[in-house]
This record gives sequence, C-alpha cells and structure tokens, in this order.
Amino acid sequence: MKKAGFTFSFILLFAFNSFSQDQKAMLFSKDPQLAKNKKLVYDFWREVLEGGHLDLASKYLLPTYIQHNPNVPTGRQGFIDFFSKFAKPRVISATIKENLISIVAEGDLVVLSFKEEHPDPKAPGKKYTTTSFDMLRIENNKIAEHWDSALKE
Repeated sequence: MKKAGFTFSFILLFAFNSFSQDQKAMLFSKDPQLAKNKKLVYDFWREVLEGGHLDLASKYLLPTYIQHNPNVPTGRQGFIDFFSKFAKPRVISATIKENLISIVAEGDLVVLSFKEEHPDPKAPGKKYTTTSFDMLRIENNKIAEHWDSALKE
C-alpha cells in the first residue's frame, strides 16, 4: 500500500508540474468568451504587472477599476500611481514568470493560482510552499475588479 501511495503521489506531482509548465494550454476554453477573458488577464499580468508597462493599463483596466487589495488604491489611476513607485518597464516575457498553476474562468470571473515559496518563520533558514490566488472580474472586455488574499501592510 505504501508503494501505491508513493506511485500515486509521484504521478500527481508529475501531472501538476507538467500542467503548470504549459501556460498556453491553460488559456484554452471551449467557450470563446471564457478563452478571451483568460487571455485578457494573462496578457495584463505579463505586460503590466510583470513587465512594468503601466502605460498599457488603459488597454486592460476600466477607469472605474475596483481594487480589493487593502494596499492598492481603487481606480485605474490609483493602480498606476501605486505601481509607478516601483515598477520599471522591462522586456515582456512570452509567459508569466511566476509559478502559475492554473487559470480558471467562469462567467465574468478569471482566477489565477500561483505556487509560492516563503521563508518559514518557525524554522529560520528553511522555506515552505503555499498557494496564492488572484480573482479578476471582466466587464466590457476589460478588467473591472480584483481580489486577492493580501493583508494590509
């Protein structure tokens, strides 16, 4: 039984890692609108958040963009003002650089999930892994709203 459990765990790990490596496959949906919503969020993440091209924010965010992260102001201009403090434009990657696990779309919502590694506060010098989520609402083919699990800094 122990061997079967190990084999199953190995298969899951392999499948999970293979899935997370193929970001383009994550953009697929049988529903063309859901695929379009996924691509919108994916490109926003690559170009604006990771690429630092805040000049492209108007291509992706509604002016009335609502932000539920307590550290980032609401509104497209609030988003730009906040990220302009530390975002520097760089070459836009063909894929999201963070360890993207999945992109799920349903209705007007798109959820990205990421694998993250952090220092273990209970074991100095060690790290632990966890998962983070970002959910974005699409309206009129632009991002209208964002939620994540960030705590106030």
